[in-house]
Amino acid sequence: MFGQTATMDDETISQQLTARDALLAAAADRARGYLDTLATRPVKPGREAIAALSRFDPTVPEAGRSAEEILALLDEVGSPATIATAGPRYFGFVTGGALPIAVAASWLFAAWDQNIALGVMSPTGAHLDALALWWVVELLGLPAGTGGGFVTGASMANSTCLAAARDFVLQASGWDAAGMGLVGAPPIQVLAGVEAHTTVHKALGLVGLGRDRVLRLPVDEQGRILVRDLPRLATPAILCLQAGNVNSGASDPFEELIEWAHAAGAWVHVDGAFGLWAAASPELAAQVTGVQHADSWATDAHKWLNTTYDCGIALVARPEALAAAMQANAAYLPAGEQRDPMRYTPQTSQRARGAEVWAVLSLLGREGLAELVAGSCRHARRFAAALSAAGYEVLNEVQLNQVVVDFGGEEATAAVIAGIQVDGTCWCGPTHWRGRAAMRISVSCWATSTVDVEASIAAMLEVARLARTATANRRS
Repeated sequence: MFGQTATMDDETISQQLTARDALLAAAADRARGYLDTLATRPVKPGREAIAALSRFDPTVPEAGRSAEEILALLDEVGSPATIATAGPRYFGFVTGGALPIAVAASWLFAAWDQNIALGVMSPTGAHLDALALWWVVELLGLPAGTGGGFVTGASMANSTCLAAARDFVLQASGWDAAGMGLVGAPPIQVLAGVEAHTTVHKALGLVGLGRDRVLRLPVDEQGRILVRDLPRLATPAILCLQAGNVNSGASDPFEELIEWAHAAGAWVHVDGAFGLWAAASPELAAQVTGVQHADSWATDAHKWLNTTYDCGIALVARPEALAAAMQANAAYLPAGEQRDPMRYTPQTSQRARGAEVWAVLSLLGREGLAELVAGSCRHARRFAAALSAAGYEVLNEVQLNQVVVDFGGEEATAAVIAGIQVDGTCWCGPTHWRGRAAMRISVSCWATSTVDVEASIAAMLEVARLARTATANRRS
């Protein structure tokens, strides 16, 4: 039937196959051209580039365009309107910037077009998925035998881990959540710090534990849960901890809190979207001391590991609990001799995320990964020192890669952020920290150099000076 259609007859297919090599070569050339501009172009696109997006016709075409025309439109209209998040001076979110090996590997994997749900569907994909997971567990210092899977990001990694936690603690209370659901189940006490990331609350909603039922524990001035006056834990219970506060970078005191939770039979989950990678750096590992004693962990490879988007990682110390929560059986889904990735993640169809993680870790090695993390933190400390020396208030203890700065109140800070984004040298975003408006600087890209940091500092100080002058002129 496919060969009988008007647009994809045998001749059309033959023509597309003939043109394939030229098309892929053109895509590679355009991609290289884009990457070559990242270090020099303004981080934020101009208004003209954004306005030009209207050239993408909103109507479905009656007749298809040529592949060359589509590629040209994507590059010539789409590329200029992107934010240079993969560049060395983007500090708005902890997004990382894909290493060249990650980009190259992802291109090859796209050509493979493998669904690695089962080992029989992609022996290479399943093998590298398992190997990458093993490497991540070892590099993060997690317990031997920890299992898990590669998902879309921290939201789904948290959801995956909390689904396993939910089912495990209910099973211990005599309830089969996987089979019977939550209707009539014993209530689960869920605890988290008041500074828990929004993705944790989103995940709790997705797995049926409720966003608003969480008992929120008080924290210190850096967002760490206070180990005093802790409530009595009920059974069943789940405690959610944090490695790397999204503003301060601080981590909860894992050893004391995990010991307290485990004494009551609670499951301990750690949201470590970026902060968990501190465990891979001898220079920073002390900040997450004891994190290995938790029961599950969520992190992102597309943040500090600098893979392409998207690549989250769900890790569970009891892989059998994860497999039970993710169970999906059918006659046409035979178990093979290899580990089947779909049995440890919510999704069945999935791309070879683990293979890309393997490629990046093969390039970096243990030492390279440690330096990638530690180097970002050194850059963050340099930002903090320079801005503080210039008279602006750094609101957090700069422990990891996060810097939160107040430029003199909400109005002044907003003006500086807007000015920095328009200036284009670098890109930083707004936040609120401990009730105060601030600018957040997040450093996580492999390509960020000392030259980039100094250029960004100079731009920040100049924008802040101009904003201060403009404010003084208005008031006079």
